[in-house]
Amino acid sequence: MAVVSDCPLLLHGLISVVDSAPELQRQLGVGHKATPPHEVGEADVVLLNLRVSVQEICDLVARLHEKGRRVVVLSAGATQTDLVLFIEAGARGHVSQWAAEEELLTALRTVASGRSYFSASFFGDRDVHQNPPRITDREQEILRLVANGATDREIAAELNISEHTVHSHLDRVCSKTGYRRRADLTRLALKRGMATVEPAEEG
Repeated sequence: MAVVSDCPLLLHGLISVVDSAPELQRQLGVGHKATPPHEVGEADVVLLNLRVSVQEICDLVARLHEKGRRVVVLSAGATQTDLVLFIEAGARGHVSQWAAEEELLTALRTVASGRSYFSASFFGDRDVHQNPPRITDREQEILRLVANGATDREIAAELNISEHTVHSHLDRVCSKTGYRRRADLTRLALKRGMATVEPAEEG
């Protein structure tokens, strides 16, 4: 994995935390000014901490996602809107900069295993849907894969169905729930326990 931060002291601290878990196999530590943050070598997981705008973070996440990298964003403060934008860009996780070391390691291990990790604040205090519609077993399977970052093509391959069938199922879910964005479907899947995701515990 790779650690990317534009704060030298924080970069040093993050590297120390990651290196305390040898199974994460850190390959690179990148300072923003020293190396372009998208140059992460062969690292499959990227911990990203930059003091730039949300849009710039999303652009970088999207660029890394296109290269097949699984990105965990670490930030001092992110609204639920920011988190949705990170997900839409392809992020597989988010951890607050104020989190404990163990939570950060849990997030990185979770994402490294192919799942997603978001702090409890992502879920909010209200139910996703006050009167949840019935979602079929197949639709739940598809939502689970959506929440874990799979593309429509990957979902089709995983379930041995056509992309057209995937689109049809997603269209039906959108009609039932009123949701259109993939990030909203992800939130639905996580809230209703359809996805293999480990949200952080509050308190």
